[in-house]
Amino acid sequence: MTNPPSNAPAKTPIFLLKTKSTPHDAYEEYFSASGSYDPTFVPVLEHKFREASLRRVRDLFVSGKIGEQYGGLIFTSQRAVEGFARIITDEVGETAATKASESLLLYSVGPATYRSLNTLRQSHLPHCQLMGHDAGTGEILAHIILNHYNANHARRRRRRSHADAEGKEDDDDDCNNNSTAKGTSHTKLPLLFLIGEQHRDIIPKTLMADTLPPEKRIEVEELIVYETGVMESFEDMFAAALRDARARRLEGGAADGEHTNPGKRAMWVVVFSPTGCEAMLRTLGVLPGSEEEDGEKKARRIERALRDCYIATIGPTTRDHLREQYGVEPDVCAEIPSPQGVGEGIEKFLLGVR
Repeated sequence: MTNPPSNAPAKTPIFLLKTKSTPHDAYEEYFSASGSYDPTFVPVLEHKFREASLRRVRDLFVSGKIGEQYGGLIFTSQRAVEGFARIITDEVGETAATKASESLLLYSVGPATYRSLNTLRQSHLPHCQLMGHDAGTGEILAHIILNHYNANHARRRRRRSHADAEGKEDDDDDCNNNSTAKGTSHTKLPLLFLIGEQHRDIIPKTLMADTLPPEKRIEVEELIVYETGVMESFEDMFAAALRDARARRLEGGAADGEHTNPGKRAMWVVVFSPTGCEAMLRTLGVLPGSEEEDGEKKARRIERALRDCYIATIGPTTRDHLREQYGVEPDVCAEIPSPQGVGEGIEKFLLGVR
């Protein structure tokens, strides 16, 4: 469902083609707080959790084995965080989760996942260290993990070696037991990466690269916890939201297609994923095109279809998909995949238009 339309004509409609995140959505808070935008969520993707995978995570926490098998968890998706949070709060419980948090690290790809994980950390995982607030991309996060996880592992080895030296006894049996414990404690545990069915592999490739010295490599185990597809209702919901916004603009005195004041008149569409781009462009009237049209005719058709609507993408992957697959050049590509990155990109663009 879309948000109720705003009656404030001074605010620019901005369509966020994503499911509203819970318990907080940083995009809603950012654009609402600006006072200049009227954010509307139009869900594009339909997410279905893999319950068997989430039960496996639950069992690892409940049994207390999560810290024996993994050194931490990686999150690059808000949906993965939501599935994880549901399992922790509803099925694991505060006592078991708090105990498990004593030996776990959490890595997030940026502000949105960081904020949701931090809410969960405060309530159920108080001892976890959370990293990655300013990562922004999987590649940057991978290098953060390389530096942080290896340094953390080295510190733990030094502490354990010191403790073993302090507690060393002459008894042969005790020495054998200590040796076994030491071997276990000195092993670098893998990281558990909770992912969707469609995902990039830059993080595991970077952490397990053959070019790294063996002692620096970090094993990553990927676990698919949700699947994604385009919602059947997306085009109808998006079309209705566009009609409402255009009707409000007409009531405010703007003729269809006018750009007398782009900062207040234009509508914005923020695209978060290549999935659903075709449905979005079809709703906007960009598609379908004619196979016989030349480049000039295609450009004019796209310009007419987007006469009152600007497009911003969350990052270069979606931008390149629109450009290469459909010949559509987004007006803005956020330098950082965050509310601030999108907002600053839009403002910079509008300064040029004005």
